[in-house]
Amino acid sequence: MLNDAPQHAGDAPHIRLLSIRRFRGIKELVWRPGRGVNVLLGGGDVGKTTILEAIALLLNPTNASTLSDADYWQRRYEEGFEIGAIMSLPLSCGIAEQRKTVWPWEWNGKTAKVPDLEQNDGHPAEPVFCLRVTGTADFELQHEIFQPDETADHFPVSVRRNIGLVRLSGDDRNDRDLRLIQGSALERLLSDKTLRSRLGNEIAKTDVKGVLQDNAKDALGNLDERFSKRALPTDLSLGLVGGPGFSLNALIGLTATKDGTMLPLSSWGAGTRRLAALEVAAAHHAEHPIMVVDEIERGLESYRQRLLMEELVARPSQVFVTTHSAPAVNAAVGASLWYVDAGGAVGELPASVGPQQKRDPETFLARVAVIAEGATEVGFVTTLINRSLGEDMRRYGIWVSDGGSNSEALTVLRGLANSGLKVAGFADNEGTQTGLWQEVKDKLGDLLMRWPNGCLETNFIPLLEDNQIEAFIRDPDGDYGERMRTLADRAGTQEKTLAVIQAATDNLRQLMMDAACGCVTADLAPEIKKAWRNHGQRWFKSYAGGVELADKMFALGLWPKLQDQLLPFVNAVRTAIGLPTVQTVD
Repeated sequence: MLNDAPQHAGDAPHIRLLSIRRFRGIKELVWRPGRGVNVLLGGGDVGKTTILEAIALLLNPTNASTLSDADYWQRRYEEGFEIGAIMSLPLSCGIAEQRKTVWPWEWNGKTAKVPDLEQNDGHPAEPVFCLRVTGTADFELQHEIFQPDETADHFPVSVRRNIGLVRLSGDDRNDRDLRLIQGSALERLLSDKTLRSRLGNEIAKTDVKGVLQDNAKDALGNLDERFSKRALPTDLSLGLVGGPGFSLNALIGLTATKDGTMLPLSSWGAGTRRLAALEVAAAHHAEHPIMVVDEIERGLESYRQRLLMEELVARPSQVFVTTHSAPAVNAAVGASLWYVDAGGAVGELPASVGPQQKRDPETFLARVAVIAEGATEVGFVTTLINRSLGEDMRRYGIWVSDGGSNSEALTVLRGLANSGLKVAGFADNEGTQTGLWQEVKDKLGDLLMRWPNGCLETNFIPLLEDNQIEAFIRDPDGDYGERMRTLADRAGTQEKTLAVIQAATDNLRQLMMDAACGCVTADLAPEIKKAWRNHGQRWFKSYAGGVELADKMFALGLWPKLQDQLLPFVNAVRTAIGLPTVQTVD
């Protein structure tokens, strides 16, 4: 398995800075990835795969790549493209064994600089190398190494092979790596340089003409006569031949036994092929190769996605992964999460969102993620947004997530506000961390809905008319016994009728708010405190309770009284998915 490799990170090559200019859909990008696993998230067609393809092209272990005008930004091939990287490279890759000396630069934390050799005893403090591949206007590739004096030398295939590149793309490239195609992982692993010619000699001995049917032999004979009349080569026969772009060795690949039958691995399931190709590539002599894995979930069940992600994180190799899979994101503990926005910018999701990553990985895969501070708010916001859209918000890529608590929701919102991920928030106002909440409000604007004071219940209950109270207390099944019991306990009465409870308290609405929120006072006995804190569960402290509150807001006519606070949030979410604003929600 992948995690059986020796775990020594010190000599693992890694990209410190990647720059892309005019390559495919990316006009310009500068990115400083993490040293370990880098998980790229974002919507479709934002450039995640292009970033992986750029890395693969820069470190391509062959010179056999063919360019097309689609590889150039807006098909402007005359302007060319550039993919550059500042990399830390171990001496084992052969970078110091070139015919012409390759001098290292020094990493200053952000970029490469000319080293001050006198200050560092003749050695750069953190040596790095500047590499580049360019696509020319003639559709040719030029791999180069830049010296500190800014001269450029060739970046040879031998060094690229020794750096090592393990690549699993979203297409069927993994089949290629299971065959003896030039430059494939299998061909590099076997490293049998004379195999190609030996196979060619053996294949040339095959009597293909001898197994032809008579009509085919006659047709071949007639063709021989036509060749002869035009002074072309004669004595025609058939044999297996190769040519540019095609190799007979490509017909040879790995096979394995299944149910007693020898089958090529390329005929097995997509997930098995991808994992097999990854193992072949990882078995290459490069100890800690750079890995690029596009759509890690492709062909893999959830449990295999989790295992593969965990194994990649455990390796010392630098890894670049794209995914749209919640199980894969959930398992990427210890990885660096990055969000690629529609403009092609890459923003890092901070470590502070780690608990949310485990709690609800869907947060990071949504078109718009709404962080609601608790289950009640999740139910309320889901119902409100669905009602505004007239259908399930998930069709638009909106996902409402439980932030865990008021303070945890604040942490997640602060972490995501600068990442590029389109995020919204819905929270109570507990009168704490006011400055930090204001910072988030300044970032998100109307995408953050936070009550001026209190919570859902404390903003709803005071708006009730006297003749609405009983309907508000009743649950969706028409029962109000449990909720009346909580009010009776707090009012100190045995009877749980509304008239008796109201007669026993000076402020029925405050009593309802205290019960719905599970409020307690310091002077209560411990057992009473515990019971009263649980009162909220009998009211609205659940997802279903949030749905109930939203439904009652409309059924009891409270929406016009709350519209000024809630409608800007609804319209901000609609705008975030490209929909027009609305004047109200019916």
